[in-house]
Amino acid sequence: MSARERVAALLRLADVEIDGARPWDVQVHDERVWQRVLAEGTVGAGEAYMDGWWDVERLDEFFARVLRVRLDGEFRSLAMLGRIALSRLSNVQNRRRSRQVAEQHYDLSNRLYEAMLGPTMQYTCAYYGAGGRTTTLDDAQRAKLALIARKLHLEPGMRVLELGGGYGELARYLAQENGCEVVSYNISGQQVEYGRTLCAGLPVTIHQRDYRDAVNEPAAFDRVVSVGLMEHVGPKNYRSFFELARSRLKTGGLALVHTIGGNVSRTTADPWITKYIFPGGVIPSEAQITRAKEDLFVLEDWHNFGPDYDRTLMAWQANFLAAWPELQEEDGLDERFYRMWRYYLNGTAGAFRARGLNLWQLVLSQGDVARYVPVR
Repeated sequence: MSARERVAALLRLADVEIDGARPWDVQVHDERVWQRVLAEGTVGAGEAYMDGWWDVERLDEFFARVLRVRLDGEFRSLAMLGRIALSRLSNVQNRRRSRQVAEQHYDLSNRLYEAMLGPTMQYTCAYYGAGGRTTTLDDAQRAKLALIARKLHLEPGMRVLELGGGYGELARYLAQENGCEVVSYNISGQQVEYGRTLCAGLPVTIHQRDYRDAVNEPAAFDRVVSVGLMEHVGPKNYRSFFELARSRLKTGGLALVHTIGGNVSRTTADPWITKYIFPGGVIPSEAQITRAKEDLFVLEDWHNFGPDYDRTLMAWQANFLAAWPELQEEDGLDERFYRMWRYYLNGTAGAFRARGLNLWQLVLSQGDVARYVPVR
């Protein structure tokens, strides 16, 4: 059986045809792609797409179909097995290595993120609500901020510790709309600069420091919030992450963790994503999270709205495509970057659509809250 025939047989399991007429069928431009995929796994497939060797009209639906039947597992390469072994032997998300994701991904051009994310600059899942009642990305992102504030049962004057601050919009919202004092930790220089400008004049302090440095905060906080950081913490650090959060909480305090979650416990991520998008990133599972927080926190609420991330990613792609001519001209981004970014956005959307990924918000207490009332 030729390499083409072997890959074609696997793709049929996902109802995907080679050179077929449906939007999710693969169109091949270079026959070398088959050997590359079989030899290099998902890295080979992704790099071949970036090089223009194959196309799909609806990449999002292609990925949803492929991931629904778990074909990604069929293309694991020997290199991937090596990365798994490395992750078990070493702490891939140590302080030095954790800076790489900021330098490679989060410190890309602010114009790129402003164009893609919109005015809220929220680079995490929006909240469209029950039945998708919120219709626009911007409104759904504002609804997410409001949801977090409601879940934390904030009161004016409370002190909030934010671990992983993004572009500063959540800190601004908690300070300006809820009357809180916010201390935020973030390792991305560009995000920190952006956030400090956004929060100027508000009781917000943003440190360009690793989240682990928050252990040195001199006083405890009423609330701890972490949105989009857990994906970068790493399995060897999950326990210490929750220990840090608990150590910073006052009596009667609450913590909220907003994270992508997986259905299977892993120690590494997809190798293409690791190489090109999120070096060192790993998606936690339910089992990994519950083991890590055991005997530290009471789980007061666990909310899954993963399908909203599919919708969020497709909205980001629409914004990116609309802005591409300007981004290409002003930032010097090339065709290979364009194809890489679309592959990332559509592949991730497909993973959420296939329900291989979830979006969780966990509310945690130290067991000293008489009754927590969940909100949606």
